[in-house]
Amino acid sequence: MKKSVETINELVESICGVLIGKEKEVKDVIVGLLARGHVLIEDIPGVGKTLLALATARSMGVRFRRIQFTSDTLPSDVIGVNVYDPKSSEFLFKEGPIFTEVLLADEINRTTPRTQSALLEAMAEGKVSVDGVTYSLSDPFFVLATMNPVERFGSFELPESQLDRFMLTVTLGYPDRDHERQILQKDIEHDRAEKLAPVTNPSGIRALQEKVRDVHIDASIMEYILDVIHATRHHPEIKLGLSSRGGLHLKRAMQALSLIEGRDYVIPSDLRKMFVPIALHRILLAGGAPDGRGRERKREILNQILQSATGPI
Repeated sequence: MKKSVETINELVESICGVLIGKEKEVKDVIVGLLARGHVLIEDIPGVGKTLLALATARSMGVRFRRIQFTSDTLPSDVIGVNVYDPKSSEFLFKEGPIFTEVLLADEINRTTPRTQSALLEAMAEGKVSVDGVTYSLSDPFFVLATMNPVERFGSFELPESQLDRFMLTVTLGYPDRDHERQILQKDIEHDRAEKLAPVTNPSGIRALQEKVRDVHIDASIMEYILDVIHATRHHPEIKLGLSSRGGLHLKRAMQALSLIEGRDYVIPSDLRKMFVPIALHRILLAGGAPDGRGRERKREILNQILQSATGPI
């Protein structure tokens, strides 16, 4: 356990060295990584989304690729395509950018539903099929997808069934004044993240992911999870509550957070910390609301559910 915690702390410290003032958000991303999930980052441009993804990959000691999604991005631009080789008179598979350990899917809502579906299916299955041949993706395989919550013109909203495939939502937001002063003084750019020394490697990440599965959850904590899940399904202002997949993601995220905090067992505060990031992008309000107000109200409702749920002491 001690060695695992040391590695995780080094990972967080490395990423926070270039993403100043965002330790909580970095830890949420690490939760998604260790729980074998994928992370959706909903935020405005220029707050460090690309920096976060790049720093994560470099600190892990793995490959990093980025897809800048546009309306004309095709599934083959993501997955890959068979290309005819005149020398061998055969078709050879040319891998797409999805064949990496860390993938930044930038502005995923800018591309068409068909291309979105190709990426999200690969995220869920850990493999892709091209012309009847199946190719396995890397292990670990970790996707950070970004969406701009403000600018909606020319975008293709992800349906709830697709959003449900992301384990959790992270919002970076603007830094506070003191942290922004440090950012300006240090003049941090992507080249600093590029130069980060790895603190672990793929086999080290896989070992941590296996340890997450061994984190104990007491029966009373499981009932607590069920309480909040079912509360989202019966709240008068919620049209669509958490799915069973959402419940599993909540459980695994709690286990990952426990490991990050140096425990081999889950405690009630793990649920209180992870519930909103897990549920925010999944629930659908009855009656609808403008995007900004909708997110605010969702947070309010989810926090109300936490306050009313009687968890174990």
